[in-house]
Amino acid sequence: MSRSLRRLAVLCAAGVLAVLAAPAVASAHVTANPSTAEQGGYAKITFRVPDERDNASTTQVEIDFPADHPLASVSTRAVPGWTAQVTKAPLANPVTMDGKQLTEAVSKIVWTGAKISPGQFEEFDVSMGPLPADAGQMVFKALQTYDNGEVVRWIDTAAAGAPEPEHPAPTVKLVAKNAPVTAAAVSTPRDSGSSTPTVLGIVAIVLAVAALAVAVLLRRPRSRTDGSGAQ
Repeated sequence: MSRSLRRLAVLCAAGVLAVLAAPAVASAHVTANPSTAEQGGYAKITFRVPDERDNASTTQVEIDFPADHPLASVSTRAVPGWTAQVTKAPLANPVTMDGKQLTEAVSKIVWTGAKISPGQFEEFDVSMGPLPADAGQMVFKALQTYDNGEVVRWIDTAAAGAPEPEHPAPTVKLVAKNAPVTAAAVSTPRDSGSSTPTVLGIVAIVLAVAALAVAVLLRRPRSRTDGSGAQ
């Protein structure tokens, strides 16, 4: 019995070490908050950019606007240390919005001048509108540049019901007027998009408790009998 308990204790300890040593799954993404907005209305969209590297800082953030849904009004909020460069591009097919003909629209915004250090995040607010009244969503592709030269392209989209891609593009779902609109996300970047760290933590706690229980059993003195049937 003692040998079995010792073996179980070793296995539990090994399990705890394996869980604690498992690499953290990258769960943070560049996101657009709130994740829903009203069709035909105006909205303030916050692009949240976490730094996912342990040894590199983010020095440039680019948000590309969908060319198939041009916006008449786009303005940025000042972010200390950062400079926003707004680029406009001519429209192949001018459109009329609010009684005015729109011949060009914002194609991208690039923020530079500061940095997002490892383990931190920054938020970039953009006021925009009117949002398209005939679309179900707007996809804002993002490029995140690190000071080591690496560029992460958050540009992937997935069909309905398909697993989330590795680098999903920030997306805002558009709903009909007066429909419920999701509030801005409040979770921290490391919590966003995945429950893997939480699951690993729970598993580690369970294994640790099991190992502790086995250790207590091993330390308990074994009762001795002299064969005389002592009362």
